Amino acid sequence: MVAASNLLCSFSFLKDVPVPSPRRTHYWVTFAVLAVAVASYTLMQSLTIPVLTEIEEVFDTDQNTVTWVLTAYLLSASIFTPIMGRLGDAYGKQRMLVISLVALAAGSLVAALAPTIEILILARVVQGIGGGVLPLAFGIIRDEFPRHKIGGAVSVVSSLLAVGFGTGIVLAGPLTTSLGFRWLFWLPFIVTALAAVVAVLVVPESPVRTPGRIAIVPAFLLSGWLVALLLGLSEAPKWGWGSPKIIGLLVLAAVILVVWVRVELRVDVPLIDMTMMRLPGVWTTNLVGLLLGVGMYASFGFLPQFNQTPSSTGYGFGSSITESGLLLLPGAVVTFFVGLVAAPIASRVGAKAVVVFGSALGGAGMFLLAAFHDEKWQVIASNVVTSAGIGLAFACLAGLIVAAVTPEQTGVASGMNANIRTIGGSIGTAVMASIVTAEFLPDGFPTEIGYTAGFAVLGGALLAAAVAGLAIPTVSPEELEERLEMDPASGHVEREGEPSPSHV
Repeated sequence: MVAASNLLCSFSFLKDVPVPSPRRTHYWVTFAVLAVAVASYTLMQSLTIPVLTEIEEVFDTDQNTVTWVLTAYLLSASIFTPIMGRLGDAYGKQRMLVISLVALAAGSLVAALAPTIEILILARVVQGIGGGVLPLAFGIIRDEFPRHKIGGAVSVVSSLLAVGFGTGIVLAGPLTTSLGFRWLFWLPFIVTALAAVVAVLVVPESPVRTPGRIAIVPAFLLSGWLVALLLGLSEAPKWGWGSPKIIGLLVLAAVILVVWVRVELRVDVPLIDMTMMRLPGVWTTNLVGLLLGVGMYASFGFLPQFNQTPSSTGYGFGSSITESGLLLLPGAVVTFFVGLVAAPIASRVGAKAVVVFGSALGGAGMFLLAAFHDEKWQVIASNVVTSAGIGLAFACLAGLIVAAVTPEQTGVASGMNANIRTIGGSIGTAVMASIVTAEFLPDGFPTEIGYTAGFAVLGGALLAAAVAGLAIPTVSPEELEERLEMDPASGHVEREGEPSPSHV
């Protein structure tokens, strides 16, 4: 929370900095930078998952401590994602994009050189500031792209959230085996540092601003309830769901959340506009995002462990880190390709229909995995079905959020939606861990029924996302396109063949 406060204070001077005139850059060049930024951030969410055991051995630490390599990143990203989105709306999206990339690169560099587990955890906190690339990317796309290209670009960037997470798990094994685990940080450092330089040179600054000083108290309160909630969820499998510490953290999170909402309703320039969050198109889409996060993050997080379990236990395949990741590769590839076709499909049947169908398809895949996982091909097939469904839903979710709010609210709205998915992932991972570790075999591995029940619960969460998706206000493909075509600078709808003012 102190870090959040310092960061906010450090940007207060930016309101007086003149905005440079937009530099004309072809929008596909801008898109390439944004894609690299989002892919780098999402890769860092999952690259360390398969190698936590090795990190534990290298730093001679214990399992409780090494899990903070994940938890610290999750907490930091959850706090800074909406904050950086709001700063982008107020002070310039390109400027904040560069700062997010620099933070991600700096954190990666420190992590690659970390001499102790404490320094590595601190580096992960710095990396979490890079979560700002998500809302900033969506905002820049809406501001800079030709209006008729926005839907497709948002869909592809959204699909990268799932693709990057799955790809990180696939790449972790080969990189660690051939180069060592520190290259899980060296490569993102190199890529994000270059992306930051390119962003300075080619990404134009946005003309759309929401003026006003960022309120410090709401930022503190947001940090407080997120830390209490995610810390409680992350530690619940180890401390026990009924332990006084977990109950205390969850109660504290609820109390601070209520106070935060009341403060946000009273400040002149809120960090998160509660009126916006109550819009039917926003809260319903956020609910779907929460449930999708439960299913996606937990399934990707526990499938490698399932695959690596020795077959002598009666399940699992005894796969190496690399082999386990390769079993998930087809799912990651499918997620990317369905992301490419999601926008054309949505233009025909509507984004809401795609979200509902995708969520239901993902749920069906998880139920298949719960029922059939004795052979590798069964795990691959069910994961492909799940990945296709989640990819379709994710690709259209961001577009619905962007279309539901005004252009100046794009950054904070999309940032909060991404943040809610992360919170959903924390919930799903904690619940899955509690189910899987409820009973162990004599050799110390979880029982098969734990995984079976856990995968079924995740399937239920994805089906619940499909049901929640039915509550999303129905928006025809034509109406959705018209909303996305609303020019950010002037507020008028850009018609076909009419140039965007930001590109004149």
